[in-house]
Amino acid sequence: MTLPAEADLVVVGAGTIGGWAAHFAAADGTARVVVVERGLVGQGASSRAAGMVRAQAGTAVATALGRWSIDFYAGQSAGLGTDSGFRPLGYLLLATRARDVREGRARAAVQRELGLDVRWLDPEEASRAVPLLAPSGHRGGTYHAGDGCIDPVRNVRAYTLAMARTGVRVLERTELVGLRTEAGDAGSRVTGVTTPRGTIATQRVLLTGGPQLAELGRRCGQRIPVGGVRHQVAVTAPHPAFAEGPQTMVYDLARGLYWREEEGGLLFGMSNPQEAPGPATAVDWRYLDRMRRRLAGWVPVTRGLELRKVWAATIDYTADHLPILGPGLDDRGRPVAGLTIAAPGGHGMMWGPAVARAGADLALRGHTDVVDVGDLGLDRFDPRRRRPVAGEPIALPFPVMVEESA
Repeated sequence: MTLPAEADLVVVGAGTIGGWAAHFAAADGTARVVVVERGLVGQGASSRAAGMVRAQAGTAVATALGRWSIDFYAGQSAGLGTDSGFRPLGYLLLATRARDVREGRARAAVQRELGLDVRWLDPEEASRAVPLLAPSGHRGGTYHAGDGCIDPVRNVRAYTLAMARTGVRVLERTELVGLRTEAGDAGSRVTGVTTPRGTIATQRVLLTGGPQLAELGRRCGQRIPVGGVRHQVAVTAPHPAFAEGPQTMVYDLARGLYWREEEGGLLFGMSNPQEAPGPATAVDWRYLDRMRRRLAGWVPVTRGLELRKVWAATIDYTADHLPILGPGLDDRGRPVAGLTIAAPGGHGMMWGPAVARAGADLALRGHTDVVDVGDLGLDRFDPRRRRPVAGEPIALPFPVMVEESA
């Protein structure tokens, strides 16, 4: 596809955030929406995710993002004629420590005040909700029936079709080289983006990009503290026990190990909190075997089952496990007019549609009704900020510090 001379909005990155944001912008009536993607649509972590989606969270912001995304996934077929394969399987956040019980009960009470039907299940109730779960060794957990999963590959197809139907121009194998800006009395503003194929004149840019976002930011004169880290997913061989009805999803809070049914077997995923951050796509077999043994302790029927699929991908994360939603900033901390950042903070499938909708809103109108973004901008990482932002406690055990991906 030829490079257009102008655009009303340029979205950088064709993953879940960029793809859905471009569709939302075009569906809102933005005439010329262009996506630039250095590879192929969905080629990164978006097609290699596990597809877990939950509204259960530890902060009001995260709960709102999860609820919005679940509602969107559930209504896709009626609204778009295609969907991401959402299935409401229910999700048990498993407590194994006294701390998990205290925090889980308090979290459930807050979420109920937010309108989420979250229940605390004692060990016996948890075993009834998840019949294949070992009856001992845990203390129950919080449960929400509306949480579920999507099919990541089907999600890529869904937003690809949605972009096509709303007239979005997608330029694959077209890398962002940098931004063009002009200075003004109140700061700089965007005038275009440069690529190896030429320049697109525009006054609005939405910068996404997953674990590559830090590097993309540097090209645009931005410091974006997003890191990349390995995440592994595996699927066991089928077993008759998994065909006995929908299986509730489970998350082992203590180890960051989660699982759900998949193609007659069990899909499970994990990240190693001791691993140094940075790009990694090879399978760490030693850590995988360690988590496989832990899974067998919780789901004994998996002991001895062979693995059908195993993969690893580099996924993004932020130090506080919250998304970044807000304007780009110049070296004096002033907003760069026309530049918006949207990153999911390691929750691309879980919060992707909500982050994409909010990002498109901010890029086009400067505000959004999806969630309160007051504490989600780049300025929260400024050490001079007086009021710290509370991070999201229910997240994969990524490294605490962010070493921005090169």
